[in-house]
Amino acid sequence: MAGQAQFEELVRQLGAIGAVKRDLRRILPPDCPAGAAGVLSLLGRRGDMRMSGLAELLSLDMSVISRHVAHLAAHGWIERLPDPADKRSRILRLTPAGTNLLDELYRRATRLLAERLGDWSDDEIGRLIRLLKRLHADFGECRTAPDRHPAPLKPGA
Repeated sequence: MAGQAQFEELVRQLGAIGAVKRDLRRILPPDCPAGAAGVLSLLGRRGDMRMSGLAELLSLDMSVISRHVAHLAAHGWIERLPDPADKRSRILRLTPAGTNLLDELYRRATRLLAERLGDWSDDEIGRLIRLLKRLHADFGECRTAPDRHPAPLKPGA
């Protein structure tokens, strides 16, 4: 197992991912803020779902999800359909316009990564993909609220 110094460096390097995320936010269309794009992307990957499912997967308060959903629906990118299992609830679904926007967002992100990582070899990109997939699998998709003050790593742990 890696030592504390390696985990400390990993914490520093993961913090640098913020720069990547900022650049990815900069390429979003002006009428599609990052939070709404995140909801759109999750619906694209996971399919139709309730707002409560989005809130859980994104670890966001329902009021925040409601604002994102209202924005996306107002632009015609998602639709809110009655839930057959519970008529009081709504199922969220991408519209064709939402699917088109999501495709455009992926094209923009792909272009940005191709520009920034153009001097990386296929092997390096492949290794990064494999490691990020492993990291994602180890943390899981459903994010729980982290402890605000995690216990420090013990030397030799």
